[in-house]
Amino acid sequence: MRPDLIDALLALALALAVTFVLTPVVRSLAWRIGAIDEPKARGLHTVATPRLGGVAVFAGVLAAGLVFLPAGQGNRGILVGAAVIVAVGAADDLLDLKAEVKLVGQALAAAVPVASGVRVEAITLPLLGRLEFGDPLSYLLTGLGIVALVNIVNFIDGVDGLAAGVGMIAAGTLGAIALSLGRFEAGVLALMTAGATAGYLRYGLHRASIFLGDSGSNLLGFLLAAIAVQGALKTNAAIALLFPLVVLAVPILDSSFVIAKRIKHRRPVYRADRWHFHHRFANIGFSPLKTTIYLYGWTLSLAALALALRFVPYSDDRGDFYLGPSLVLAAFGLLALGASVYLVLVLEILKLRRFRSLQAGRAHAARGEAAPGDAEVDSEVAHELETGEFEAVQDPAARGE
Repeated sequence: MRPDLIDALLALALALAVTFVLTPVVRSLAWRIGAIDEPKARGLHTVATPRLGGVAVFAGVLAAGLVFLPAGQGNRGILVGAAVIVAVGAADDLLDLKAEVKLVGQALAAAVPVASGVRVEAITLPLLGRLEFGDPLSYLLTGLGIVALVNIVNFIDGVDGLAAGVGMIAAGTLGAIALSLGRFEAGVLALMTAGATAGYLRYGLHRASIFLGDSGSNLLGFLLAAIAVQGALKTNAAIALLFPLVVLAVPILDSSFVIAKRIKHRRPVYRADRWHFHHRFANIGFSPLKTTIYLYGWTLSLAALALALRFVPYSDDRGDFYLGPSLVLAAFGLLALGASVYLVLVLEILKLRRFRSLQAGRAHAARGEAAPGDAEVDSEVAHELETGEFEAVQDPAARGE
């Protein structure tokens, strides 16, 4: 086995072990200092749960990073920036900081690795070739990208284990791609991130005993951004930009959809609502566990596509395509597309329509009235999907899950 791969796997194991051991300690600390997430109307948990899980994840990443990452300026910048983002997130977990204060803290955290050389200086695009960025634009774009991904991952942290699991899948996938591209340091960073989140998930899955909190979701987004920059985006591969976009498509699509809705309805972008994927699945009767499993499956299908794009030899250096491998790649693409269509169309729209039809039929029957027509049901469903103003769906099949 290659020495770099052995180091990466050892980094994963160390990060996992440290996080696994320290998470109960952090959980006890969170109870003592009052870093508790109380149940809310828009939340999907029903009991008070400690936050600060990200502190244990950071401890795992830091331990593995100090042992296995070379002591370069960029790596130091990533670890120091990670410490800053965890501190900002932990303060928010404890004090509920204002959105503006959090944004300033995130920008400061992003500035640390960017100033240390962790930035995108050029990208290679199909047909367009290599696009070079000057220093000011390189600093700005990378910083904005890090802050954006920090918030994108934070947006999906609304159900037990979702952000951590999606982050673990993404980090593992980007790690494999980075190592295959010869980006050893990014590969180690990715696998130790995957290991730390795996260690946390022992306590953070369904009926979680501790939440990641902003300390964890912000850290995860920060690390995934650093991995993307140091791994795929610093290579000359023409499809390098696709790797992080495909792997992180679920949180990116979720955030894009939610922000577009908030802007359309003239609501503050930072104000919480029930438009996220996990909320919308809950609205059609899914339990938190079922929601997490389905979104994991969607993420895995996209991760498989990203790996296929990297490892399936579908073309040669001249751009000529091989039939067999191209068909294999197309199959992975259809799998990811099918999962996306199924989750968005079949589950959300069609199942919600069926539930509303049954619900309205029972209500009308109880009043001795005729069942509503299809047009009335369709109008109600369209209104709910557009505005995010859902009535509770009681799905007998979902009870007890």
